[in-house]
Amino acid sequence: MKKQLAILLTLLLVSAAFSVEGWAQTETPDEEIPMMDLLIARPIGVAAGIAGTALFIVTLPFTIPTNSVDKSARMFIVDPFNFSFSRRFPDESLDFKE
Repeated sequence: MKKQLAILLTLLLVSAAFSVEGWAQTETPDEEIPMMDLLIARPIGVAAGIAGTALFIVTLPFTIPTNSVDKSARMFIVDPFNFSFSRRFPDESLDFKE
């Protein structure tokens, strides 16, 4: 069983290595990038903010004694929600042209 799994993983790795070059040369049209930002990146930011809120609550017993509650709140809650709601649309920093 382990030998079959190793052979399968090796074949997948080799096939992925041959197809990566084709992926790198494809260009996304300018209209797709803002839509990917709107439909993929921003919902992931909201999910990260929600998960970060839960992590913030879990880590409170460790951050209160070290006086780092504000830093952890910024990292776990504020930054993900700013990423989702405060950035301009379309985000000019996502310019993939050379």
